Amino acid sequence: MKLRVILYLIGFSAFVASLGQNLYNPLLLQVQEELHTTSYLVSLSVSLFTLALAIMQMIFGPLADKRGRKAVLIPSIIVYIVSSIGCAYSPSIGFLLFFRVLQGIGAAAVPVVAAAIIGDIFRGKALSQGMATYQLLLMLAPAIGPLIGGVIGERFGYGATFLFLAAISILLLIANLILLPETKPEFSGSKHNSAQNFFLIFKNPMSVTILIFGFFQFMVYFIYLTFVPQILSKTYSFQPAKTGIILLAMSLSTIISIKLGGWMLNQFGARKSLIYGFSLHALSVILFAFTAQISLSFLIIDVCLFGFFMGLTGSIPITLLTELFPEERATAIGVYNLIRYLGMASGPMIGTMLYSGGSIIPLFLTCSLAFSAAIFWGTRLMAKFPVKETIQ
Repeated sequence: MKLRVILYLIGFSAFVASLGQNLYNPLLLQVQEELHTTSYLVSLSVSLFTLALAIMQMIFGPLADKRGRKAVLIPSIIVYIVSSIGCAYSPSIGFLLFFRVLQGIGAAAVPVVAAAIIGDIFRGKALSQGMATYQLLLMLAPAIGPLIGGVIGERFGYGATFLFLAAISILLLIANLILLPETKPEFSGSKHNSAQNFFLIFKNPMSVTILIFGFFQFMVYFIYLTFVPQILSKTYSFQPAKTGIILLAMSLSTIISIKLGGWMLNQFGARKSLIYGFSLHALSVILFAFTAQISLSFLIIDVCLFGFFMGLTGSIPITLLTELFPEERATAIGVYNLIRYLGMASGPMIGTMLYSGGSIIPLFLTCSLAFSAAIFWGTRLMAKFPVKETIQ
Protein backbone atom coordinates (compact mmCIF):
# COMPACT_ATOMS: atom_id res chain seq x y z
CA MET A 1 0.00 0.00 0.00
CA LYS A 2 2.84 2.39 0.89
CA LEU A 3 4.42 1.88 -2.54
CA ARG A 4 1.23 3.11 -4.19
CA VAL A 5 1.23 6.17 -1.94
CA ILE A 6 4.81 6.93 -3.01
CA LEU A 7 3.88 6.41 -6.67
CA TYR A 8 0.99 8.88 -6.56
CA LEU A 9 2.94 11.36 -4.44
CA ILE A 10 5.85 11.62 -6.86
CA GLY A 11 3.50 11.39 -9.84
CA PHE A 12 1.49 14.36 -8.61
CA SER A 13 4.75 16.20 -7.81
CA ALA A 14 5.82 15.74 -11.43
CA PHE A 15 2.38 16.84 -12.60
CA VAL A 16 2.65 20.13 -10.67
CA ALA A 17 6.21 20.73 -11.91
CA SER A 18 5.02 20.17 -15.48
CA LEU A 19 2.20 22.68 -14.97
CA GLY A 20 4.85 25.39 -14.81
CA GLN A 21 5.51 24.78 -18.50
CA ASN A 22 1.99 25.44 -19.77
CA LEU A 23 -0.28 26.78 -17.00
CA TYR A 24 0.03 30.42 -18.00
CA ASN A 25 0.34 29.97 -21.77
CA PRO A 26 -3.24 31.26 -22.35
CA LEU A 27 -2.31 34.43 -20.44
CA LEU A 28 0.71 35.59 -22.44
CA LEU A 29 -1.14 38.58 -23.87
CA GLN A 30 -2.20 39.58 -20.35
CA VAL A 31 1.43 39.35 -19.21
CA GLN A 32 2.53 41.51 -22.13
CA GLU A 33 0.00 44.20 -21.33
CA GLU A 34 0.58 44.29 -17.56
CA LEU A 35 4.38 44.34 -17.80
CA HIS A 36 4.37 46.75 -20.77
CA THR A 37 6.68 44.58 -22.84
CA THR A 38 6.90 42.87 -26.24
CA SER A 39 5.42 39.59 -27.40
CA TYR A 40 8.94 38.35 -28.12
CA LEU A 41 10.08 38.78 -24.51
CA VAL A 42 6.90 37.21 -23.16
CA SER A 43 7.40 34.21 -25.48
CA LEU A 44 10.98 34.08 -24.26
CA SER A 45 9.66 33.44 -20.75
CA VAL A 46 8.22 30.17 -22.06
CA SER A 47 11.36 29.20 -23.99
CA LEU A 48 13.74 29.96 -21.12
CA PHE A 49 11.76 27.74 -18.76
CA THR A 50 12.01 24.85 -21.24
CA LEU A 51 15.70 25.52 -21.88
CA ALA A 52 16.51 25.43 -18.16
CA LEU A 53 14.38 22.30 -17.83
CA ALA A 54 16.38 20.59 -20.59
CA ILE A 55 19.90 21.57 -19.54
CA MET A 56 19.43 20.69 -15.88
CA GLN A 57 18.50 17.10 -16.79
CA MET A 58 22.22 16.44 -17.26
CA ILE A 59 22.95 17.88 -13.81
CA PHE A 60 20.19 16.44 -11.68
CA GLY A 61 20.35 12.91 -13.15
CA PRO A 62 23.95 12.16 -12.06
CA LEU A 63 23.39 14.12 -8.84
CA ALA A 64 20.40 11.94 -7.90
CA ASP A 65 22.50 8.83 -8.55
CA LYS A 66 25.31 10.15 -6.35
CA ARG A 67 23.54 12.02 -3.55
CA GLY A 68 20.13 10.38 -3.43
CA ARG A 69 16.63 10.93 -4.77
CA LYS A 70 15.12 12.78 -1.83
CA ALA A 71 18.28 14.81 -1.30
CA VAL A 72 17.82 16.30 -4.78
CA LEU A 73 14.02 16.48 -4.85
CA ILE A 74 13.40 18.48 -1.66
CA PRO A 75 15.73 21.43 -2.46
CA SER A 76 14.36 21.51 -6.00
CA ILE A 77 10.77 21.82 -4.78
CA ILE A 78 11.88 24.68 -2.51
CA VAL A 79 13.48 26.45 -5.49
CA TYR A 80 10.27 25.88 -7.46
CA ILE A 81 8.17 27.45 -4.67
CA VAL A 82 10.40 30.50 -4.28
CA SER A 83 10.65 31.09 -8.02
CA SER A 84 6.88 30.70 -8.50
CA ILE A 85 6.27 33.40 -5.91
CA GLY A 86 8.93 35.50 -7.65
CA CYS A 87 7.12 35.09 -10.98
CA ALA A 88 3.83 36.15 -9.37
CA TYR A 89 5.24 39.42 -8.04
CA SER A 90 7.75 40.29 -10.77
CA PRO A 91 7.55 44.05 -11.41
CA SER A 92 9.12 43.85 -14.87
CA ILE A 93 9.77 41.40 -17.67
CA GLY A 94 13.43 41.18 -16.64
CA PHE A 95 12.49 39.86 -13.20
CA LEU A 96 9.94 37.51 -14.74
CA LEU A 97 12.55 36.04 -17.10
CA PHE A 98 14.97 35.53 -14.20
CA PHE A 99 12.41 33.75 -12.04
CA ARG A 100 11.18 31.66 -15.00
CA VAL A 101 14.72 30.32 -15.47
CA LEU A 102 14.87 29.58 -11.74
CA GLN A 103 11.47 27.92 -11.92
CA GLY A 104 12.66 25.73 -14.80
CA ILE A 105 15.69 24.71 -12.75
CA GLY A 106 13.47 23.76 -9.82
CA ALA A 107 11.08 21.83 -12.04
CA ALA A 108 13.84 19.94 -13.85
CA ALA A 109 14.72 17.60 -10.98
CA VAL A 110 11.20 16.32 -10.42
CA PRO A 111 10.62 14.12 -13.52
CA VAL A 112 14.15 12.70 -13.28
CA VAL A 113 13.84 11.81 -9.62
CA ALA A 114 10.24 10.59 -9.91
CA ALA A 115 10.99 8.08 -12.68
CA ALA A 116 14.14 6.93 -10.86
CA ILE A 117 12.16 6.31 -7.67
CA ILE A 118 9.64 4.20 -9.58
CA GLY A 119 12.54 2.17 -10.96
CA ASP A 120 13.90 1.80 -7.43
CA ILE A 121 10.73 0.46 -5.81
CA PHE A 122 9.04 -1.61 -8.53
CA ARG A 123 10.16 -4.63 -10.55
CA GLY A 124 8.92 -6.58 -13.57
CA LYS A 125 5.26 -6.13 -14.47
CA ALA A 126 4.70 -3.87 -11.47
CA LEU A 127 7.37 -1.54 -12.88
CA SER A 128 5.71 -1.21 -16.28
CA GLN A 129 2.31 -0.61 -14.70
CA GLY A 130 3.73 1.85 -12.18
CA MET A 131 5.49 3.78 -14.93
CA ALA A 132 2.27 3.83 -16.95
CA THR A 133 0.43 5.33 -13.97
CA TYR A 134 3.18 7.93 -13.59
CA GLN A 135 2.99 8.87 -17.28
CA LEU A 136 -0.79 9.11 -16.97
CA LEU A 137 -0.44 11.72 -14.21
CA LEU A 138 2.28 13.54 -16.14
CA MET A 139 0.20 13.77 -19.31
CA LEU A 140 -2.65 15.42 -17.43
CA ALA A 141 -0.58 18.62 -17.20
CA PRO A 142 -0.63 19.62 -20.90
CA ALA A 143 -4.24 18.40 -21.14
CA ILE A 144 -5.75 20.49 -18.34
CA GLY A 145 -2.98 23.01 -17.52
CA PRO A 146 -4.05 25.70 -20.01
CA LEU A 147 -7.67 25.30 -18.91
CA ILE A 148 -6.81 25.74 -15.21
CA GLY A 149 -4.50 28.65 -15.98
CA GLY A 150 -7.09 30.35 -18.14
CA VAL A 151 -9.79 30.12 -15.47
CA ILE A 152 -7.53 31.38 -12.65
CA GLY A 153 -5.89 34.07 -14.76
CA GLU A 154 -9.16 35.42 -16.12
CA ARG A 155 -10.56 35.92 -12.60
CA PHE A 156 -7.49 36.86 -10.56
CA GLY A 157 -4.72 37.78 -13.01
CA TYR A 158 -1.72 35.88 -14.32
CA GLY A 159 0.17 36.24 -11.02
CA ALA A 160 -2.45 34.08 -9.32
CA THR A 161 -1.49 31.12 -11.51
CA PHE A 162 2.04 31.20 -10.10
CA LEU A 163 0.72 31.59 -6.54
CA PHE A 164 -1.48 28.57 -7.23
CA LEU A 165 1.63 26.57 -8.19
CA ALA A 166 3.46 27.78 -5.09
CA ALA A 167 0.60 26.83 -2.76
CA ILE A 168 0.26 23.30 -4.13
CA SER A 169 4.04 22.88 -4.11
CA ILE A 170 4.21 23.82 -0.41
CA LEU A 171 1.74 21.02 0.34
CA LEU A 172 3.77 18.61 -1.79
CA LEU A 173 6.97 19.67 -0.04
CA ILE A 174 5.46 18.78 3.33
CA ALA A 175 4.08 15.48 1.99
CA ASN A 176 7.44 14.49 0.46
CA LEU A 177 9.30 15.38 3.66
CA ILE A 178 6.98 13.17 5.70
CA LEU A 179 6.09 10.28 3.38
CA LEU A 180 8.94 9.87 0.89
CA PRO A 181 11.83 7.62 1.95
CA GLU A 182 15.25 7.67 0.33
CA THR A 183 15.04 4.94 -2.32
CA LYS A 184 18.46 5.20 -3.97
CA PRO A 185 20.07 1.74 -4.06
CA GLU A 186 23.33 1.53 -2.10
CA PHE A 187 25.29 0.64 -5.22
CA SER A 188 23.79 3.46 -7.33
CA GLY A 189 26.38 5.90 -8.66
CA SER A 190 29.24 4.15 -6.87
CA LYS A 191 31.09 2.48 -9.74
CA HIS A 192 31.65 5.17 -12.33
CA ASN A 193 31.93 8.91 -12.62
CA SER A 194 29.36 10.92 -14.59
CA ALA A 195 31.35 10.85 -17.85
CA GLN A 196 31.62 7.05 -17.69
CA ASN A 197 27.90 6.77 -16.98
CA PHE A 198 27.09 8.86 -20.05
CA PHE A 199 29.40 6.66 -22.13
CA LEU A 200 27.60 3.52 -20.97
CA ILE A 201 24.24 4.98 -21.95
CA PHE A 202 25.36 6.04 -25.42
CA LYS A 203 27.15 2.71 -25.97
CA ASN A 204 24.16 0.45 -25.27
CA PRO A 205 22.18 -0.27 -28.50
CA MET A 206 18.83 -0.42 -26.72
CA SER A 207 19.28 2.93 -24.97
CA VAL A 208 20.58 4.55 -28.17
CA THR A 209 17.48 3.26 -29.98
CA ILE A 210 15.25 4.68 -27.23
CA LEU A 211 16.98 8.07 -27.49
CA ILE A 212 16.59 8.14 -31.29
CA PHE A 213 12.91 7.22 -31.07
CA GLY A 214 12.32 9.77 -28.30
CA PHE A 215 13.88 12.64 -30.24
CA PHE A 216 11.81 12.10 -33.38
CA GLN A 217 8.61 11.33 -31.50
CA PHE A 218 8.68 14.58 -29.54
CA MET A 219 9.86 16.56 -32.55
CA VAL A 220 6.74 15.41 -34.41
CA TYR A 221 4.57 15.93 -31.32
CA PHE A 222 5.49 19.60 -31.05
CA ILE A 223 4.98 20.03 -34.79
CA TYR A 224 1.41 18.84 -34.20
CA LEU A 225 0.95 21.24 -31.27
CA THR A 226 2.32 24.13 -33.35
CA PHE A 227 0.73 23.55 -36.74
CA VAL A 228 -2.57 21.74 -36.13
CA PRO A 229 -4.08 25.03 -34.80
CA GLN A 230 -2.89 26.77 -37.97
CA ILE A 231 -4.36 24.05 -40.16
CA LEU A 232 -7.68 24.24 -38.30
CA SER A 233 -7.74 28.01 -38.71
CA LYS A 234 -6.81 28.18 -42.40
CA THR A 235 -8.59 25.08 -43.68
CA TYR A 236 -11.64 24.90 -41.42
CA SER A 237 -11.90 28.51 -40.08
CA PHE A 238 -11.67 27.36 -36.48
CA GLN A 239 -11.54 29.87 -33.62
CA PRO A 240 -9.03 29.30 -30.74
CA ALA A 241 -11.66 27.89 -28.36
CA LYS A 242 -12.69 25.15 -30.81
CA THR A 243 -9.04 24.45 -31.59
CA GLY A 244 -8.43 23.86 -27.88
CA ILE A 245 -11.14 21.21 -27.89
CA ILE A 246 -9.38 19.31 -30.71
CA LEU A 247 -6.05 19.42 -28.88
CA LEU A 248 -7.78 18.30 -25.70
CA ALA A 249 -9.20 15.32 -27.62
CA MET A 250 -5.65 14.41 -28.67
CA SER A 251 -4.45 14.60 -25.05
CA LEU A 252 -7.39 12.50 -23.84
CA SER A 253 -6.58 9.87 -26.47
CA THR A 254 -3.04 9.78 -25.11
CA ILE A 255 -4.25 9.37 -21.54
CA ILE A 256 -6.62 6.55 -22.54
CA SER A 257 -3.87 4.44 -24.10
CA ILE A 258 -1.04 4.90 -21.57
CA LYS A 259 -2.03 1.88 -19.48
CA LEU A 260 -2.28 -0.20 -22.66
CA GLY A 261 1.40 0.52 -23.30
CA GLY A 262 2.34 -1.14 -20.01
CA TRP A 263 0.29 -4.18 -20.98
CA MET A 264 1.96 -4.33 -24.41
CA LEU A 265 5.41 -4.24 -22.82
CA ASN A 266 4.53 -7.18 -20.57
CA GLN A 267 2.98 -9.16 -23.43
CA PHE A 268 5.49 -8.63 -26.25
CA GLY A 269 8.74 -7.69 -24.52
CA ALA A 270 10.99 -4.68 -24.92
CA ARG A 271 12.17 -5.01 -28.51
CA LYS A 272 8.81 -5.76 -30.12
CA SER A 273 6.98 -3.16 -28.03
CA LEU A 274 9.39 -0.45 -29.14
CA ILE A 275 9.20 -1.39 -32.82
CA TYR A 276 5.44 -2.04 -32.99
CA GLY A 277 4.43 0.98 -30.91
CA PHE A 278 6.62 3.54 -32.65
CA SER A 279 5.86 2.11 -36.11
CA LEU A 280 2.15 2.61 -35.50
CA HIS A 281 2.86 6.14 -34.35
CA ALA A 282 4.80 6.90 -37.56
CA LEU A 283 1.96 5.45 -39.66
CA SER A 284 -0.50 7.81 -37.97
CA VAL A 285 1.60 10.76 -39.19
CA ILE A 286 1.48 9.45 -42.76
CA LEU A 287 -2.29 9.09 -42.47
CA PHE A 288 -2.56 12.68 -41.24
CA ALA A 289 -0.47 13.99 -44.13
CA PHE A 290 -2.83 12.60 -46.77
CA THR A 291 -6.26 12.82 -45.13
CA ALA A 292 -6.37 15.73 -42.65
CA GLN A 293 -7.32 18.26 -45.32
CA ILE A 294 -9.99 16.06 -46.90
CA SER A 295 -12.51 16.75 -44.15
CA LEU A 296 -12.73 17.85 -40.53
CA SER A 297 -13.86 14.35 -39.52
CA PHE A 298 -10.68 12.85 -40.95
CA LEU A 299 -8.57 15.45 -39.16
CA ILE A 300 -10.19 14.71 -35.79
CA ILE A 301 -9.73 10.96 -36.28
CA ASP A 302 -6.12 11.47 -37.35
CA VAL A 303 -5.31 13.68 -34.36
CA CYS A 304 -6.89 11.21 -31.93
CA LEU A 305 -4.96 8.32 -33.49
CA PHE A 306 -1.73 10.27 -33.13
CA GLY A 307 -2.53 10.92 -29.47
CA PHE A 308 -3.51 7.28 -28.90
CA PHE A 309 -0.21 5.92 -30.24
CA MET A 310 1.66 8.63 -28.33
CA GLY A 311 0.18 7.21 -25.12
CA LEU A 312 0.76 3.63 -26.22
CA THR A 313 4.51 4.24 -26.33
CA GLY A 314 4.62 6.78 -23.47
CA SER A 315 5.78 4.57 -20.60
CA ILE A 316 7.89 2.06 -22.56
CA PRO A 317 11.15 4.05 -23.01
CA ILE A 318 11.49 5.17 -19.38
CA THR A 319 10.50 1.73 -18.08
CA LEU A 320 13.26 0.12 -20.16
CA LEU A 321 15.87 2.69 -19.17
CA THR A 322 15.21 2.15 -15.46
CA GLU A 323 15.73 -1.58 -15.98
CA LEU A 324 18.76 -1.27 -18.25
CA PHE A 325 20.73 1.02 -15.95
CA PRO A 326 20.05 0.18 -12.28
CA GLU A 327 23.26 1.93 -11.18
CA GLU A 328 22.84 4.95 -13.48
CA ARG A 329 19.05 5.07 -13.42
CA ALA A 330 18.54 8.80 -12.85
CA THR A 331 21.36 9.68 -15.25
CA ALA A 332 19.77 7.61 -18.03
CA ILE A 333 16.39 9.23 -17.46
CA GLY A 334 18.00 12.67 -17.48
CA VAL A 335 19.68 11.96 -20.82
CA TYR A 336 16.39 10.72 -22.29
CA ASN A 337 14.54 13.80 -21.06
CA LEU A 338 17.20 16.08 -22.55
CA ILE A 339 16.92 14.36 -25.95
CA ARG A 340 13.13 14.67 -25.81
CA TYR A 341 13.34 18.37 -25.01
CA LEU A 342 15.74 18.88 -27.91
CA GLY A 343 13.16 17.22 -30.13
CA MET A 344 10.48 19.54 -28.76
CA ALA A 345 12.63 22.58 -29.48
CA SER A 346 13.56 21.50 -33.02
CA GLY A 347 10.02 20.56 -34.10
CA PRO A 348 8.55 24.05 -34.57
CA MET A 349 11.75 25.29 -36.24
CA ILE A 350 11.76 22.44 -38.76
CA GLY A 351 8.03 22.83 -39.29
CA THR A 352 8.39 26.51 -40.13
CA MET A 353 10.70 25.60 -43.01
CA LEU A 354 8.38 22.96 -44.45
CA TYR A 355 4.87 24.30 -43.89
CA SER A 356 3.67 26.63 -46.61
CA GLY A 357 0.14 27.18 -45.34
CA GLY A 358 -1.36 25.58 -48.41
CA SER A 359 -0.66 21.86 -48.45
CA ILE A 360 0.31 20.03 -45.28
CA ILE A 361 1.74 17.06 -47.16
CA PRO A 362 5.38 18.34 -47.45
CA LEU A 363 5.58 18.94 -43.69
CA PHE A 364 3.91 15.84 -42.33
CA LEU A 365 5.13 13.43 -45.00
CA THR A 366 8.71 14.57 -44.34
CA CYS A 367 8.15 14.09 -40.61
CA SER A 368 6.73 10.62 -41.09
CA LEU A 369 9.62 9.60 -43.36
CA ALA A 370 12.18 10.90 -40.86
CA PHE A 371 10.35 9.11 -38.04
CA SER A 372 10.20 5.88 -40.09
CA ALA A 373 13.90 6.13 -40.96
CA ALA A 374 14.71 6.49 -37.26
CA ILE A 375 12.65 3.39 -36.48
CA PHE A 376 14.39 1.43 -39.27
CA TRP A 377 17.80 2.56 -37.98
CA GLY A 378 16.91 1.61 -34.40
CA THR A 379 15.62 -1.79 -35.50
CA ARG A 380 18.83 -2.52 -37.38
CA LEU A 381 20.90 -1.33 -34.43
CA MET A 382 19.17 -3.70 -32.02
CA ALA A 383 19.48 -6.58 -34.51
CA LYS A 384 23.20 -5.93 -34.99
CA PHE A 385 23.86 -5.77 -31.26
CA PRO A 386 21.42 -8.18 -29.60
CA VAL A 387 20.30 -7.08 -26.16
CA LYS A 388 18.54 -8.87 -23.34
CA GLU A 389 14.82 -8.37 -22.88
CA THR A 390 14.50 -6.58 -19.59
CA ILE A 391 10.90 -6.95 -18.47
CA GLN A 392 10.04 -10.29 -16.95
